[in-house]
Amino acid sequence: MSWFKRKDENIQTNTKKEMPEGVWIKVPTTGETIHKRELEDNLWVDPLSGYHFRIGSEKYFEIIFDDGKFKELGQEIQPTDPLEFEDRKKYSDRLKQYQKKTGLSDAARVGVGKMNKLDLVVACMDFSFIGGSMGSVVGERLGIAIDHARENKIPLIIISQTGGARMMESVLSLMQMAKTSAKLAQLEEAKVPYISYMTDPTTGGVTASYAMLGDFNLAEPGALIGFAGPRVIRQTIGRDLPEGFQTAEYLLEHGFLDFIVPRTKMKAKLTKLLKLVLHKNN
Repeated sequence: MSWFKRKDENIQTNTKKEMPEGVWIKVPTTGETIHKRELEDNLWVDPLSGYHFRIGSEKYFEIIFDDGKFKELGQEIQPTDPLEFEDRKKYSDRLKQYQKKTGLSDAARVGVGKMNKLDLVVACMDFSFIGGSMGSVVGERLGIAIDHARENKIPLIIISQTGGARMMESVLSLMQMAKTSAKLAQLEEAKVPYISYMTDPTTGGVTASYAMLGDFNLAEPGALIGFAGPRVIRQTIGRDLPEGFQTAEYLLEHGFLDFIVPRTKMKAKLTKLLKLVLHKNN
């Protein structure tokens, strides 16, 4: 004899609801998961491992500028396709695709505002737009940022996040290396401070030009920084590379960087450095 009997065929049970997509995020270095809100509150840095997730210009501007307020420069400079380049698709179509996907017009933005009440010009690259590659528009916007900093005697910060020069613009892209480097030389002559802040990744022609020309060269922890990639170098020299080669920590140890600065301490560190330089210049 049974102790109970089922009266209804379709009994509802409590089942685990599926977690909404994107609420929990996996940390690549540890395999652990973390709640998106906790990551956002910690500026997209894993509190346990210190892993820095990639963020773009929108987030960096929110971090740096007081109350997230700034005036944008150079937005009238828009990309074109002067070489009518085509590989798997037309470059003009690729530009439209990434503009729609990211909401950006190109891979760099320039903002002018205040950081802890200090006047500041910030140029920031976005890896999400064609790998943060440096084309004519990026070079021109960086030029505008440098000129504005020089003319108004305002410190400049460039945040790099890039795969290097934009191949679809060929020599026009490579010219931006010389252009930005020359303008930074003028900035130095005017004795206006420039801080380069490198994030993951900073490679190619950007590393070979303005990213390494700061009065202070800073980087986020674990950032990949170099000219050619590890695979290309390994094939060229035919040798295994040192452990951690081209990481921010390796470059700091070998004298290519001045500081490694976690994103959570970024604003405070930049403010301290600029106050020291500005006080010295006065």
